[in-house]
Amino acid sequence: MRHLILIPVMLAGSLTVSACSENAEETVDRAFQDVNVVDETNLNDVMLTVADPNEAVDYFQRALEGNADRIDLQRGLAKSLTRAHRNTEAVAVWGKVVKMDGTIPDDSIDYADALIRNNEWERAEQILDSVPPTHETFNRYRLEAMVADSNREWKNADTFYETAVGLTTRPAGVMNNWGYSKLTRGDFAEAERLFGEALRQDSSLFTAKNNLVLARSAQRNYTLPVVPMTQTERAQLLHTMALSAVKQGDITTGKSLLREAIDTHPQHFEDAVRSLRALEIG
Repeated sequence: MRHLILIPVMLAGSLTVSACSENAEETVDRAFQDVNVVDETNLNDVMLTVADPNEAVDYFQRALEGNADRIDLQRGLAKSLTRAHRNTEAVAVWGKVVKMDGTIPDDSIDYADALIRNNEWERAEQILDSVPPTHETFNRYRLEAMVADSNREWKNADTFYETAVGLTTRPAGVMNNWGYSKLTRGDFAEAERLFGEALRQDSSLFTAKNNLVLARSAQRNYTLPVVPMTQTERAQLLHTMALSAVKQGDITTGKSLLREAIDTHPQHFEDAVRSLRALEIG
């Protein structure tokens, strides 16, 4: 009898061990799945930030094989195409993303960005208009300002630029765009001020330095601004100033600035040499 009693007890024990073993295996499997998800998420982030844009495109295209319904991968592909300046392709993928389950307002804003890069301003405006007005972000207002500029809606552009500046801790780029908007309107003094503000935020922004020289030259101020610059940048800015002077009819000043640019450049400055030669022949 004692042995008969032990049999079911032993069977129960073996079943318990088996169940524990299965639960342990399931736990391990789930753990590895969780690890894989984390690893994939980290890799996706890496591909979107530090990876070569075209390598990132290849990565997301491979990841989408058999996973075309995953919006995170489609979004990653669209962002990578934008980073790679493959704008037509980016527009096509963003067009898919905004129609998928799980799309968010930022997807539409990135879609509008891609459309602007592809010179499709009207469609970009339509997409931005579809974003709820309560979704207030730096990128949204930065793009709204650019669209308003393209429509020559100056008052709206200024409002959007001002709002965008207040929504970022790194406003140099948008200040430069705002300054260029003022420059195209002929408000040279205000453009000069905005370019100076942009450089106070980011002294390495060469585009703002070049635009600042254009704004000063438009006022016939042919002296370089007091901003940090390399010797090569100094030569390039002198060249820009020279061309601006020539355009305004100040030929003698333009020639003098071109000679200074040639002497300043640490290497042979072919563009300045060609411009000076053309003026002297003319």
